[in-house]
Amino acid sequence: MYLTQGLHRAGRLHPAKVALREGERSWTYAALADWAARKAGVLRARGVQPGERVALLGANGAGYVSWLLACWWLGAVVQPLNARWSPGELAHGLADGRPRLLLVDQAMAPRMAGVAAPADTAVVSAEELEAQALEAAALEDVRAGGDTLAAILYTGGTTGFPKGAMLTHANLWSAAVARLATVPTPADSCTLLVAPLFHVAGLGRLIGQFVAGASVVVQPGFDVKAVLQSLQDDGVCEVLLVPSMLQMLLDLPEFKRYRLDGVRRVIWGASPIAPALLERALAAFPQAEFVHAYGMTETAATAAINAQVRQGGARAGSVGRPVVGVEARILAPDGREVEIGVIGELAIRGPMVMRGYWNQPEETRRAFARGWLLTGDAARQDEDGYLYVVDRLKDMIVSGGENVYGAEVEDVLAQHAQVAHCAVIGVAHERWGEAVHAVIVPRPGAAVDADSLNAHCRQRLAAYKCPKTYEFRRELPMSAAGKVLKSVLRQVHESQRAASAAPTPQENQA
Repeated sequence: MYLTQGLHRAGRLHPAKVALREGERSWTYAALADWAARKAGVLRARGVQPGERVALLGANGAGYVSWLLACWWLGAVVQPLNARWSPGELAHGLADGRPRLLLVDQAMAPRMAGVAAPADTAVVSAEELEAQALEAAALEDVRAGGDTLAAILYTGGTTGFPKGAMLTHANLWSAAVARLATVPTPADSCTLLVAPLFHVAGLGRLIGQFVAGASVVVQPGFDVKAVLQSLQDDGVCEVLLVPSMLQMLLDLPEFKRYRLDGVRRVIWGASPIAPALLERALAAFPQAEFVHAYGMTETAATAAINAQVRQGGARAGSVGRPVVGVEARILAPDGREVEIGVIGELAIRGPMVMRGYWNQPEETRRAFARGWLLTGDAARQDEDGYLYVVDRLKDMIVSGGENVYGAEVEDVLAQHAQVAHCAVIGVAHERWGEAVHAVIVPRPGAAVDADSLNAHCRQRLAAYKCPKTYEFRRELPMSAAGKVLKSVLRQVHESQRAASAAPTPQENQA
């Protein structure tokens, strides 16, 4: 079980088959394997040894894909950095992983201005090494696999900084094979990849296609017209989207002009989908199977799949049943398994579950209970094994497919000189599924407004983490233990929204 095995297998079975396409350029499996081998040689010449980290900062692209493969070819560990992180977050990620190399796309170079990399991390232009790979000798694949660490992928953290989930070759391979066994992907499949490769959904989808010997069309990001053009012209039959992406596609006035009858499967995940949006999507792609994939970074992507969405009924709202190889339990607070239909915390066990969190043994200990990964999601399970996620136990907000933790945003807001207290919650949003909403208690006599808070947050946080709306109050509801009652804030906000009685929040349009 090693992550370059798909290249070797497909390269022998059908070496002339297109594995990867970006724009007008394409690479066969034989060419992609050769490219990865040459890039691995460049990395070795730069001193990278098996087991060392190589950080990547860039947009989706064929070059990014080949660097991932080159790292695994060499036996190195990839550390993809979120291209939307603030300078402070980038500095934290580098200090945490201490990679031997950081490869930065030219377009991302300005993001590194003012970011101090560790002394033992060499910051190199990805384009510079790309040119060297043209003349480099191909390196023999070390075929690292099994429990060898393959990637450190960052997920949101309640402690103010993201946590690095340690995923092995076996984790990522098992997750890909489990998905393929549960929802088969034929070898003639071609998927459009717009989900970022620094997230587990995009990375897992890429790995699954190569394991199946199928094809990938990669785009640098989500652009509505570019996605629709690709779905029409590139032979794409599968696409992975988050609900907000689906809505943007359907809202495009000229959507119906595109011929999309070749799309056979639409997969969504990351956040719940509004029933009305799902109905629109089902009608817009009448020939396509709709699949809801549930998972998390800690499970190397998909842990449960619902392929019965089009059948409708109550199960259309389920995240599905555990994929092949996954066991799921619903646990009471004392750790006992609850009865069918009772809500508790979803726990997962299987070969795709992460090794733990990089450099965070205490966080790793808290994430597991007797060998089961605690997801932090409140869920129930029916008599046929279908899972229904009903709430989140952790204060996570899923906005446009991105995970945002309230504690991290609160920590930044609390640094504002005019803020006495604050709380951050997720509220319903028509476009993003959820939006970050901040409740602020100003310091006595202070004059604070949304504009100053926006400017403050954008200097310290990625844009998607910044609050979209603000509410100003004299005090926050508190429990007897001195904790903010966020459940009360949510109830009040929803009541005011429904009654349209509250003053209109100041919208962050930036």
